[in-house]
Amino acid sequence: MSGPGGWWQGKSTPAKVESYTRWSFHFFALIEVTSLGLPLFANVPGTLSWWLFPLLCGHAVLCAVTASRALDWVRGTRDRPGRLLTALAAATALVAVAALTLSGTDWRPATDAEVRLGASMFIGVIAFGTGTLALGTRNRRRMTHVVLGATVGAGAASFPLGFPGPAAVVTAGTVLLTAGFLTFTAAFSVWLLDAVYELDAARETRARLAVAEERLRFGRDLHDVMGRNLAVIALKSELAVQLARRGRPEAVDQMTEVQRLAQESQREVREVVRGYREADLAVELAGAQGVLKAAGIACEVTGPGTGLPAQVQSALGWVVREATTNVLRHGDARWCGVSLRVTDGRVTLTVENDGVPDAVPSAPAAGEGTGPGGGSRNGGGSGLVGLRERLTGLGGTLRAGPAEGGMFRLTAEVPMPDPPGPKPPGPNPSASDPPASDPSAVPVPRRENEVRS
Repeated sequence: MSGPGGWWQGKSTPAKVESYTRWSFHFFALIEVTSLGLPLFANVPGTLSWWLFPLLCGHAVLCAVTASRALDWVRGTRDRPGRLLTALAAATALVAVAALTLSGTDWRPATDAEVRLGASMFIGVIAFGTGTLALGTRNRRRMTHVVLGATVGAGAASFPLGFPGPAAVVTAGTVLLTAGFLTFTAAFSVWLLDAVYELDAARETRARLAVAEERLRFGRDLHDVMGRNLAVIALKSELAVQLARRGRPEAVDQMTEVQRLAQESQREVREVVRGYREADLAVELAGAQGVLKAAGIACEVTGPGTGLPAQVQSALGWVVREATTNVLRHGDARWCGVSLRVTDGRVTLTVENDGVPDAVPSAPAAGEGTGPGGGSRNGGGSGLVGLRERLTGLGGTLRAGPAEGGMFRLTAEVPMPDPPGPKPPGPNPSASDPPASDPSAVPVPRRENEVRS
């Protein structure tokens, strides 16, 4: 998909959440550098700032790399980054102690600005390092131990450097709050990412179960229809073989009965297939609305879904089913509208959605489509080809393509069949009949022929 935002629109919802989580932790590294590192040059004179700033930048980069590898481990695409976690813990302790010396010691007095900057750098480095280390464990008890260990270590490191007791306690308490907050943020982000992937897997499982249930239903129907007849055919065929070996004329009667049973089984199978392939328009409209709303897409259905002839309902029901599938499969729709109207002896079904990408080619020819609601983006989808053939058999048309306002529209038109009964007499019936080349004169095929196709 082309366009500056194409890489984002092409991602699934779980992939978007994962990218957002990953770049959030990368942004934490940028916050660490800008909030703790840049003030060094304005408050710390001499070359000391040029030594501390690279250390802080290295710590931020190590946090970003460790967070990325830890998220890969959470998703199961990499092994646990044990060495990186150990290196990050050591780097955090080193940079924190270096920052704490900036606050002043017995052998190095410090200004008030250096004291404040050293304390904030000490607390910030430990907080960012601890929050990143929390990504390397999936156990809340271990996360708590990491935070408490960082807190105790911060307080213990303050005393050898000459900090008074109250200052050391305040420093340890601040580390506990900041490190605990970032650790909670990391744990919640991982939990949310896992929940999104589990919900997506549950939705796919539900779809597979629905398909499997429909296959089981169809298999049960075929078994009920064919099981008894095939058993009788097998028995009568065996009886005919025995009678034929004995030269009995009753073998012909038995084979005639086998032929009748075979024809009856063929007819019953066609009825099962016809019931399986026919789609009820009202049921499809209600199902489409429910499925789209479950996927977070607002769906509006207008127009009557009942009272139409059976062949028209079946054809338009398949259009609704295919269009709904494509809206879910392609693009990133947030709204879908389905309208049905009957005017001038024709039924018009329109399905449109706002999931069309920004860079969409010009409107395709009738019956073809790309993108949301229009088959495959790589070309005309086989679903629309089958729909066009089905509607053509009824004298209808199918159009699909981008519309104004960034919408994608699929329109199906089917003529209403003539009511049964003799035609009213006219002055010249033969002259009033339309020519054979007129598309409106194409007769509606029988349902049995449609099932055979």
